[in-house]
Amino acid sequence: MESLPLYLYTPHKLSAIINRLYTLLHFVALTSIIYYRLSFFLSTPSTPPLSLTHLLVFASELLLSFLWLLHQAFTWRPVSRTVFPERLQQDKELPALDVFICTADPKKEPPFDVMNTVLSAMALDYPPEKLHVYLSDDGGSSLTLVALREACVFARSWLPFCRRFEIKTRCPKVFFSSGDDDHGVTQSVEYEEEREKIKRKYELFKERVHRDEEKAVIKETSSPKAKNHPSIVEVVHDSSDDVVGSDQVQMPLLVYVSREKKPPHPHHFKAGALNVLLRVSSILSNSSYILILDCDMYCNDSTSARQAMCFHLDPKISPSLAFVQFPQKFHNISKTDIYDSQLRITFMTRWPGIDGIQGPMLSGTGYYMKREALYGKFLQKDLFGLKQAFGPSNELIMSLQHNKQHNIIDRGTSSSILQEEAQFLASCTYEKETLWGKQASNLRPTSASNLIGFLYNSMLEDYFTGFILHCKGWNSVFCNPSRPAFLGTATTKLNDTLVQGTRWNCGLLEVTFSKFCPLVYGLSRMSVLQTMCYAYYSLQPLYSLPLWCFATLPQLCLLNGIPLYPKASSPWFMILTSVFIFSQLKNVEEVLLTGGSVLAWWNEQRMWMIKSVTAYTYGTFDAILKCLGMRQPNFLPTNKVSDNDEVTLYQLGKFNFQTSTNLLVPIVTLVVLNMIAFAGGFARMIISGSWNELLGQVFLSFYILWVNYPIIEGVMLRKDKGRVPPSVGLLSLVLSIIFLSLGSMVLRFQAGIPGIYNRNTNS
Repeated sequence: MESLPLYLYTPHKLSAIINRLYTLLHFVALTSIIYYRLSFFLSTPSTPPLSLTHLLVFASELLLSFLWLLHQAFTWRPVSRTVFPERLQQDKELPALDVFICTADPKKEPPFDVMNTVLSAMALDYPPEKLHVYLSDDGGSSLTLVALREACVFARSWLPFCRRFEIKTRCPKVFFSSGDDDHGVTQSVEYEEEREKIKRKYELFKERVHRDEEKAVIKETSSPKAKNHPSIVEVVHDSSDDVVGSDQVQMPLLVYVSREKKPPHPHHFKAGALNVLLRVSSILSNSSYILILDCDMYCNDSTSARQAMCFHLDPKISPSLAFVQFPQKFHNISKTDIYDSQLRITFMTRWPGIDGIQGPMLSGTGYYMKREALYGKFLQKDLFGLKQAFGPSNELIMSLQHNKQHNIIDRGTSSSILQEEAQFLASCTYEKETLWGKQASNLRPTSASNLIGFLYNSMLEDYFTGFILHCKGWNSVFCNPSRPAFLGTATTKLNDTLVQGTRWNCGLLEVTFSKFCPLVYGLSRMSVLQTMCYAYYSLQPLYSLPLWCFATLPQLCLLNGIPLYPKASSPWFMILTSVFIFSQLKNVEEVLLTGGSVLAWWNEQRMWMIKSVTAYTYGTFDAILKCLGMRQPNFLPTNKVSDNDEVTLYQLGKFNFQTSTNLLVPIVTLVVLNMIAFAGGFARMIISGSWNELLGQVFLSFYILWVNYPIIEGVMLRKDKGRVPPSVGLLSLVLSIIFLSLGSMVLRFQAGIPGIYNRNTNS
């Protein structure tokens, strides 16, 4: 009798048809606009001289059209998947699982919150003897280690409580702060009594951790210790501690890892930390599968591991399946989500679309990775070649060759030899003259992968590693259950959102500028659609170029009476208008179908503009400077701590403009410039009666101002703490006037005769 399937694969055929029809019609319209531009440039000699302004606008239109075309690959074949974890084999037959949790800064990532993530991972609904939790502390903070020991003590009570009453919400902070307890619990006197006992223990645990935080005034991240400390590997808990009195308490292995850091040695940020965890876990547990979590992304559904195994254990897709990606969702999203922190378009639109091709991209956190995909399953006996690639550790080489789970209890966890070996694997010199973080072309594993861990060529190790895995023939799947598997902490400040976006876009362009550019390297190794998806993200920072163009040049020409678009009475104007309207309607449709609102769509439009002129721009500059060797990579963890005023503004849907001046000035300058252009252009259109020629440019300025009204409000109307500082508003006004003055001089010089562009040349 054939066993029941572990998951259901559902193609969205109607959505695919609608998306493809829209793509076809939109493509025809864009082709018409390109034809119009070319015919304008090739028109009769009576046309005004070909200007740099027209060329820049045309180039911007071409770039936007190209990025739009790449994006259509995400909509070509959308699918969804439903899992049936209850059909899995018995617990004793499930594979072992390692959980990697990364933290770097105890000031920006409070240890108490990190411990809640650790506890939620320890409480996963998975056989405890097959579950191993590793915490990577890149800050080398003694406070984090002490907090982990305290969490281990509390886990002895918390884990049995969760299993006994089948608790669904297994992050203690969330469980005890929720008003209606856990919906999965059958209320009883016994449960209420146990809950009160556990709550008292939780409060004591919380008090001890916070007391330790107060004692240790956290200066470690700003002191040399954060960048210069020895490696520490401590097994905080193993199964030999599982018997307490007469009660059997089964808990997973819990290990603290702080890799060595020294200033002369590159540490490769998160990718380096993950590779250290790969090596250390190889000699301690060597599980076949790995769950990667950020320290603020707690396990919201304890069954996520079993859901992932529905794919990893399916015989049809398992051989080529590298990872199962869950969406990033957040517990602190406000109703309006003014900063577009939930990344809706990525996880609700793009990932279901790319899942129908070769699978979603690696997304940094919340994914179950097959260990074999990261460095293959080696059967060769060439020890010299393996040591050249993986380093001199005999224990590590043994784990690669035999690919079996270790039992650290049988081998003696307290053994000084094992302790020294683990610390050696976490040293900053171990990777010297090895292939960690690179591709191993001289090794022949039995699998399709010849990667050695997470790759180092980009600050965005998830995107780059996932890209190479897909190029090597691996697949991935997207699992989006109704109950979020993981919930994180979203950025609630504009500054953090833009700083994070700058880092991401710099990492994307690092791949673009390398020999692994998706449009070149990927095209011969993946399907065209999958290549287009990766290419879209790698080129996403280039949105900054057309956005800067459309926010400045049409406005400059508007003030000087120079038309850049067809007359309002022309059929070409109707085509331009239809492209704009229908693209916006398509975006609205996608938002509504994924549970969003029109207001959510409007906020996404605004943040796309803001990110394009700030995060995308600075990310592009950073990537160029790094390619030229003029700037060193710099990784700043996102701040997970917000004061009450910041949270209040976010929840009220008001922008907090307490932001870096470098990030704020470009936004405000463009808004001020468009205010001047709209006022002057509208007056010119009314007085001179040139509405037929200038209507398109007037509308463009109006649309930019309408979308960015919160910035106008922050400059002119608000008086609270989160307003735009007056100094920024004044500086932006000066920069706008300088640009418009110099631009007008250039336009007149280019024309040769003042007012030459005022002729009715655009038909």
